[in-house]
Amino acid sequence: MPGTERSTGHTGPFVGPESAVMALRPPLAPSLQPRSLDGLAYERRGRRRAALIVAMACFALLAVAASLSPDGAGHGTHRQLGLPPCGWVAGFGIPCPTCGMTTAFASAADGDLVSSFLTQPMGCILALTTAAAALVSAYVAATGSAIGGHLLRLVTPKVGWWVAGLILAAWMYKVIVFR
Repeated sequence: MPGTERSTGHTGPFVGPESAVMALRPPLAPSLQPRSLDGLAYERRGRRRAALIVAMACFALLAVAASLSPDGAGHGTHRQLGLPPCGWVAGFGIPCPTCGMTTAFASAADGDLVSSFLTQPMGCILALTTAAAALVSAYVAATGSAIGGHLLRLVTPKVGWWVAGLILAAWMYKVIVFR
């Protein structure tokens, strides 16, 4: 082909130094490949749908909790949902690890965070976490923001161990204050 000869007498397409570097460079990993606008829109729609489901579940849980009257004994509120009495209390005379959670959720949903925490500390923490998850999920559902995914990255095995420890500590607290 005319115009493709180099001073070496080589005929064929011109291969410059940039082409040689490009040929040696490995392709980008799939996560680093530029995404098309259609792919981004699809990802955002999926994120919004998932966030909407989470927001609806959290708001439903909080609505049920708000409809309950916290039991003055600090446990037993779950009976208003048609659930049976706690088998641990009947069988062993001590509260189960989740004893007081429904009462704590009901108190927190009514805005009485002090009573919620004194009833079942982990129940109060979980109620506040549920409310935060509802708000963040509603924001993601409305805007398509990626903040929910960033927050989920904070949930690590170490955090799981801390939560397990807090549940155990809250259970021990409940055993001590159980009447």
